This record gives sequence, C-alpha cells and structure tokens, in this order.
Amino acid sequence: MQIAPFPFQTINWAAIPREVHPGITGTAWWQIFMMNNIRVRMVEYSPGYLADHWCSKGHIILCMSGEMNTTLQDGRVFTLTPGMTYHVGDDCEAHQSHTEMGCTLFIVD
Repeated sequence: MQIAPFPFQTINWAAIPREVHPGITGTAWWQIFMMNNIRVRMVEYSPGYLADHWCSKGHIILCMSGEMNTTLQDGRVFTLTPGMTYHVGDDCEAHQSHTEMGCTLFIVD
C-alpha cells in the first residue's frame, strides 16, 4: 500500500459531525475524515441495524464495541466482536452488515 504524503495530524472525533444513514432496519451514524483519497470513519450502528445495500467497497474494519455480523453474497456469515478486524479488497466479495445489539466500528477505506 502506498499512502500519498500528508502532514502529521490528530483527529478529535468529538468535533466531527455525524451523518445519518438509515438501514433497511435501524440507523447508522457516520463520522468521516478524508485524507487525500483515504476515507477514515467512526461508524455506530443502532441495535437491529441491517444495511440497505450489498457493498463491494474494500474496507479494513475494527470492531470497537458491540457485535456485528457480516454476510457475504455466497451465504457465509462472519461475526466481529470488540478487538476483531476484517479486511476485504475492492470488488472482491460483496457484503452486508447487520447487528442485533448495536456496535461501534473504526473503518478505513
């Protein structure tokens, strides 16, 4: 991976506004910070959240709290709990997120 140059910086996530993204059920709140073409996000899913789409974007996702299930289009399901990550490349395996209890994620894509 090559990351284009940008100066050292810190992010105060409390100062980043939250965007509302409704799911089929539940709600996602995204905080987004862009660094060149790298999107860094803090995302919170409400209990009962089910994404309204199958995503083909690549991600590196760290589960910070709660629990999230990711279903791949072939039917496999993977569960993230605090301290776990998943990684997938662009256009590799479409996935859809769901959580019963809610969760907070740190995402780089």
